[in-house]
Amino acid sequence: MNRENSPLSGRDLIAALCVVLIWGTNFIAMKFGLRELTPFQLGAGRYLFAVLPLVLFVRPPKLAWKWILLYGCTQGVGQFGLLFLSLKVGMSASLASVILQTQVFFTAFLGFMLLGERANRPLQIGLTLAALGLACFGMNYLAPGHSHSQVTTPAGFALCLAAAAMWAASNIVVRRAQQSTPQFEVVPFMVWSSLVPIVPFIGLSLAFDEPATRWQWLHASPTALASLAYLGWMATILGYAMWTGLLKRHAVNRVAPFSLGVPVVGISSGMLVLGDVISAWQWGGIACIVAALLSVMFGARWAAALRR
Repeated sequence: MNRENSPLSGRDLIAALCVVLIWGTNFIAMKFGLRELTPFQLGAGRYLFAVLPLVLFVRPPKLAWKWILLYGCTQGVGQFGLLFLSLKVGMSASLASVILQTQVFFTAFLGFMLLGERANRPLQIGLTLAALGLACFGMNYLAPGHSHSQVTTPAGFALCLAAAAMWAASNIVVRRAQQSTPQFEVVPFMVWSSLVPIVPFIGLSLAFDEPATRWQWLHASPTALASLAYLGWMATILGYAMWTGLLKRHAVNRVAPFSLGVPVVGISSGMLVLGDVISAWQWGGIACIVAALLSVMFGARWAAALRR
């Protein structure tokens, strides 16, 4: 059966929904972990859990090590280091799950600059909507009588946006790695690139964390350990493994729309579990970002249907 038209089986549908649930709630795990650990300690612990014990059984990928190092630095130290800092200094779990989705547009921009890719009309519309969404988030900090101070800060917003940009950079690294490697294997690549951020995160902790807290992650409470296990094993290994399996069995346009559920779960879980409060400007920003993603994912299909 053509992958383009093949429906998801019941098992694959459950897998897709599980990925959405895991990735949408992993922001809650980050928040719980940051109550006890510093951002750099959370980063080191996340990747220690991600590589153990798989690194003992999975062979190194057959590709140039520069791609493993680059991906580990951009996705690990860059994306998650900045995201954990953002959540620590002033970003809610709810909004982080939305702002990170702007990586789609950063990826498109980098693809244009570095890979010579071109933006079609749906992407152009999406980029415009995403810019409006970011403007709405920015206006939240300028609006009189705003109440964002207890939830988000401009620094938290900027760091989260930078994390999305680093996610985009890691996407470009993966594309280059795939282009240079005929037999690119995702799981070995993910496992061995997860080794890269551990030492930098430990070094950053030793350099910037308070001396009394530098090694507290080695004596973490059960709650903090549960957060690390969820981030390492569930969000990183299980989540990416299931998502990759879906992409191997079905066309991208069948699988990608499920990613729209991640911010929905992120917003809902943040409000229910952590009591996140979202302002009117922030709701406007969320609406624009979601509309931008819809344009990118379905714009070409809708345009083709209207021309019939």
